[in-house]
Amino acid sequence: MTASSTIEVPAAGAYRIDAAASRLSFRTRHFFGLGPVRGSFRLREGQVRVADPVGGSEVVATIDAASIDTGNSGRDRTVRSGQYLDTSRHPDITFTSAAAERDGAGWVLRGTLTVRGTSGPLDVVVDSVIAEGPRLRARARSRVDRYAFGVTAMKGMTGRYLDLELELIAERG
Repeated sequence: MTASSTIEVPAAGAYRIDAAASRLSFRTRHFFGLGPVRGSFRLREGQVRVADPVGGSEVVATIDAASIDTGNSGRDRTVRSGQYLDTSRHPDITFTSAAAERDGAGWVLRGTLTVRGTSGPLDVVVDSVIAEGPRLRARARSRVDRYAFGVTAMKGMTGRYLDLELELIAERG
């Protein structure tokens, strides 16, 4: 994966993610890959620590697993169930990264995603960062293989991969 947009390195320091203003959306397929599914999750909270040098920057984000919204309440209930995310026992999906690496003109966050108590590596490609005084706006993307996190129900009927897009707003604090 490569990044190819505007990357402005913000001032070093700690930033709090504005969960209400940020957005995490996804695309996947269902019914043997024939039907597209789009949806979103809500961020619960998060922090970004921009380091100097920037390669040592850190990100921690918590996603409300039960907030899945695909526009289909029946599907959303099934995804929340023990068959998929088991949100009653695992209410959070977390991402942590302690390294940012240069990738061409952009950056990749090398991190760990935890879903249903299972953790695994996840690379997040940073497509753009715009510094606006004490604020930063970032766009990033990634691809999650749900099988790698033990979410294997309905193989074939439910897409294996989720293509994630993140629009993040954070305030220096």
